[in-house]
Amino acid sequence: MTKQTTVERLKALRANMRKAGVDAYLIPTSDFHDSEYTGEYFKVREFFSGFTGSYGDLLVTMDGAFLWTDGRYFIQAEKELEGSGITLMRMGMPGVETVGSYIRKNLPAKAVLGFDGRTVTASRALALKKELPSHRLSYKKDLSKGIFERPPFPASEVVTLTDETAGESSINRISRIREILSQRKCDAILLTRLEDIAYLYNIRAKDIEHTPVAMAYSYITSDKAYVFLMDENADTGYPGVIVRSYDEIYDFLKSDKVSGTVLLDERSVNYRLYKIIKKRVKICPGVSPVRDMKAVKNQVEISHIKDIYLKDSLQLTRFIKWISTTDTHETEMSAAGELLKLRKEIPEFNDLSFKTIAAYGDNAAMIHYEPSAEHDREIEKKGLLMVDSGGQYEGGTTDVTRTIVMGELTDEEKEAFTLTVCGMLRLMNARFIKGVSGVSLDVLAREKMWKQGIDYKHGTGHGIGYMLGVHEGPQSIRTRSLGREAELRPGMLVSDEPGIYREGKFGVRTENILLVMEDCRTDDGVFYRFYCLTQVPIDHKGMDYGIMSSDEIEMYEAYQKEVCRSLSPLMSDEEKEWLYSYCGNVTNTER
Repeated sequence: MTKQTTVERLKALRANMRKAGVDAYLIPTSDFHDSEYTGEYFKVREFFSGFTGSYGDLLVTMDGAFLWTDGRYFIQAEKELEGSGITLMRMGMPGVETVGSYIRKNLPAKAVLGFDGRTVTASRALALKKELPSHRLSYKKDLSKGIFERPPFPASEVVTLTDETAGESSINRISRIREILSQRKCDAILLTRLEDIAYLYNIRAKDIEHTPVAMAYSYITSDKAYVFLMDENADTGYPGVIVRSYDEIYDFLKSDKVSGTVLLDERSVNYRLYKIIKKRVKICPGVSPVRDMKAVKNQVEISHIKDIYLKDSLQLTRFIKWISTTDTHETEMSAAGELLKLRKEIPEFNDLSFKTIAAYGDNAAMIHYEPSAEHDREIEKKGLLMVDSGGQYEGGTTDVTRTIVMGELTDEEKEAFTLTVCGMLRLMNARFIKGVSGVSLDVLAREKMWKQGIDYKHGTGHGIGYMLGVHEGPQSIRTRSLGREAELRPGMLVSDEPGIYREGKFGVRTENILLVMEDCRTDDGVFYRFYCLTQVPIDHKGMDYGIMSSDEIEMYEAYQKEVCRSLSPLMSDEEKEWLYSYCGNVTNTER
């Protein structure tokens, strides 16, 4: 998209704003369910801004336009917004105002802030209302109409997981929800997060690219369970479920079927739905209990996950061998294509879990860079190639990052590579007491970097779904508390992915996925540790042993040995020889 196109689209939007009496118009990234990733139907913010990142807010006024995004996308956004007239607002940086504070200071009293209430959560709209007491909110109109030509609304076939795959029936899961409602003295619950509904009813679909969910809502009482789907013929595997059309949710919430006290999460339900249901019921605000249920994997899920991660690790390792030894001239896109081809050889493969980040050289300094035909780059026999990728399988969702040494490295690149690996290993080998959250553990990944005055602008770890979203809460590993930190519990998955990024030079990230499990019980309490699911080698040519402690060297070599032990039985003799060499021949004494 040209910058001139962006200017013309904003001009057309401002014309719609004048007709609607709106002084400023907010366009978030979200769909109607506050999903992390959105389908083409919902890419309004991208259409008007040209910014392709997965997170950001566009605010358009009559004489300006502003794009808020976080540190993952600063470099990318700066490039994509150049010449568009849109000002980049770097969230979290000193002196950068929030959307609300900017409006309060720059729009006169009684000015109207407009937004599509289906794409803004109730909690955010209520916060804006509180922050802007002298301004008015207009939330019922979609002002992109007539400018943004939406593709058809997503409506793929819904499939039902067997109990052998899910490990628990939807009947049992709904019963658990009803027990929680009884404990909280609530008559019903309204669910709007797509992953929650997919988990609860053991259904999967392809309404969002790379995330196997169906566009859906659900309303559950003590004796009724309604699910609203585009696929009205879907089999939920539970005869007691009443399936309604997706679009019926608004009229349903106005009916006498909705009454009493209703539990809902204001941080996920959209503002349009919130305003409707608030007129009929007493709202009991709270986090969806499904979030915590699906975060702790059952033994059936864990068994499938371990199997899938080993298969996925083997194919990624074969990719690393190929890209490290090939004599052909490859590019970021051809590399991503080869990795996809290898993953498709796994019988359980269904899709990627997100668009593969294959970033060579300074492209890797953009934390969520995605190669494209427009920006494809040839991979040279020097420097670093960072590949962050994952798959959606029958039996698990994977996510893994490796930075691959393509040839000669600078001292700075080698130091960054080593510091990142050490941070990953120090966290991976943690032992911690029951009750700890990821905030308490984050320093293990960053401490060695911090001593050098180095840091990275993203969290260290996120949860991972089971055949669901590649990013899942409530667990996380980060430096700062969000005020609602979840303790790490056995059965939870969490990523371990420190990184170092140098604009105009390179980027390094190393990521393993960890399973929380009980370690031991002592007089002082119950202690947990991590089981590493990812079995992918780390290139020894990137390691600088001179800046590593003896403990770090021991952890590194132990991990490499474990990778060789796990993968070698699945490899040909030629692949084994390459693997041992790539790992630094740490297994020589065992062969």
